[in-house]
Amino acid sequence: MNNTFHQIDEKPEIIEVSEEKDCRYWTTRLGVTTEVLKSAIRATRCVTLKDIARYFDQHNIKHLSTHR
Repeated sequence: MNNTFHQIDEKPEIIEVSEEKDCRYWTTRLGVTTEVLKSAIRATRCVTLKDIARYFDQHNIKHLSTHR
C-alpha cells in the first residue's frame, strides 16, 4: 500500500493598502494604525499576512490574531 501525503496548497493572504477601503480593512483586522502597517510593509518588503505578522511578533508590535 502506498501512503501519499497530500499537502493542501493554501494561497497566502496579500495585504493591499493602495486603496483606502483596503487599508481600513487590514488596519482594523490587525488592530494597528496605517502608519504601523505601512512601515512594516516597507521594512519587510513583503505584503503577505504571514510575513507582516512575523515582523510584528519579532518587533513586539501588538496586533490582533491573523487567523480567520
